[in-house]
Amino acid sequence: MTRGAKDTPAARRPPTMADVARVVGVSHQTVSRVLSGHPNVRDATRADVLRAIEELGYRRNSSARALVTRRTRTLGVVACNPTLFGPASTLFGLEEAAREEGYMVSAVTLRRQTRTALAEAIDHLSDWGVEGIVVIVPQREAVAALADLRPPFPVVTVEGGHDLDIPGVAVDQELGARLATGHLLGAGHRTIWHVSGPQDWLEAEARMAGWRAALEEAGAEVPPPLIGDWTPLSGYRAGQELAGRVAAGSARRRAPEVTAVFVANDQMALGLLRAFREAGLSVPGQVAIAGFDDIPEAEYFAPPLTTVRQDFAAVGRAGVQLLINTLESGQPTAERVLIEPRLIVRSSTTPN
Repeated sequence: MTRGAKDTPAARRPPTMADVARVVGVSHQTVSRVLSGHPNVRDATRADVLRAIEELGYRRNSSARALVTRRTRTLGVVACNPTLFGPASTLFGLEEAAREEGYMVSAVTLRRQTRTALAEAIDHLSDWGVEGIVVIVPQREAVAALADLRPPFPVVTVEGGHDLDIPGVAVDQELGARLATGHLLGAGHRTIWHVSGPQDWLEAEARMAGWRAALEEAGAEVPPPLIGDWTPLSGYRAGQELAGRVAAGSARRRAPEVTAVFVANDQMALGLLRAFREAGLSVPGQVAIAGFDDIPEAEYFAPPLTTVRQDFAAVGRAGVQLLINTLESGQPTAERVLIEPRLIVRSSTTPN
């Protein structure tokens, strides 16, 4: 059987702008004008070109377009610890927001944001032709590294609070902690214990500050915080220690009574719930628990977890918009955007 013209390798190559022009009977320049939305094209011609594009399955060559326009429509993102819920959700929010604005995202993920690692990531993204970058800076180490660098394009930070002269977007972590702590105090607890995240994380630092401030403003005793590492295991170990304090009761009068705990993230709260369950403590009957993040599983914990919800979609939109505004204006800015969190009350703090 003889292979027809449509079956040849040449016929199977992706269609080009020249193919579209040939089918319609117009110039290459006319097709280019239609694709760029140029007004000086007759409506009938525009319709013919668009129809041919659809029939041929033509896709624009972004590399060729970038050579002409000097715009790649690509944003870079540098993320650290993307397996954790917060950084992963922030990264997804940024990618989604960029697509809505007509940009692609090139992401580099790092285990640690050291100065060397961050510099290499920026160099890599520069080689890919990104127009600007968003750096997710959850830790002090990342802030210190970023302060020493001078990227060749605009930079916006998200997630962590810092004092750098760089535009940024963050959730108001301190407010979220105040909301959770205030809710527990309002339920009648004399004080609230706290299981913190790692102390080199900006969010853990801000959540602890909000918890402490809420207790001090209420005139409540401030118990010594227990330090975790965001994992359920660290929450479980903290729960075992707190359950031991409950069991000891009056034997430990030097420490405040444990009737309520604010946990710095939902994964650690999950571990805490298991430790309390194994110790025979009822939640919220004997000890109330509030978390932070509102992960998708939080509603299905036993009992469902009261927690603080972060709007990662809003963080993504604000971060991308801040970067695009800087790109389009060509003016440096140090604008900061703060996203308010929301307290979600469930039965881990309120009896049914």
